[in-house]
Amino acid sequence: MAASLQVLDLGLVDYREAWALQQRLVDERAAAARPDTLIVCEHPHVFTLGRRAGARRNVLDAGDVPVIEVERGGDVTYHGPGQLVGYPIFKLGAEERDLPRFLRNLEEALIRALKESVGLEAGRRQGATGVWAAGRKVASLGVAVRNWVTFHGFALNVATDLSYFGRIVPCGLPAEVMSSVTRLLGRAVGVDEVQAAVVAAVAEVFGRHLDDGRAS
Repeated sequence: MAASLQVLDLGLVDYREAWALQQRLVDERAAAARPDTLIVCEHPHVFTLGRRAGARRNVLDAGDVPVIEVERGGDVTYHGPGQLVGYPIFKLGAEERDLPRFLRNLEEALIRALKESVGLEAGRRQGATGVWAAGRKVASLGVAVRNWVTFHGFALNVATDLSYFGRIVPCGLPAEVMSSVTRLLGRAVGVDEVQAAVVAAVAEVFGRHLDDGRAS
């Protein structure tokens, strides 16, 4: 029987608050005190630095935006309103303990969800983690794992203010390569238009049973 997956929708939440919650849920999941959980949320403007060497040098002009060092993989990225952020707190079984495959599965879930929800054809770029459409990057990924429980996750630019990417070198790429669902479709798209499809696709791709209840 498929493992259960609960969803915790935080709405707009401070990055540090969501980060602290992830730490708690990782410990609870490792101790089998809760099922797998997918956190979905948006954040106020923030830049986060992954473990990649030299990530801080890729912050060009943070201005009044906080810069936070975290334990995920990858370089510097931006989170802000209009961006759907997902944090899968998943206990990986013995057959799932392959982090590159975990990232490919996250990409696959977002690709399916974009097609299903708004008809956007997206895919991968060889050698570049993330989700791309029309030659532009629409989703960034970076994860961490502790006791074979995953945390951090993905950021999908739905209606994101893309100007903030100009303050950094996002994931080591030129800022102009970043785009959003809204820009690519040429119409306003809200996070709520894609969120349910993303949740459903994550459950499907990872072989989890979506719990109708809500995590706490």
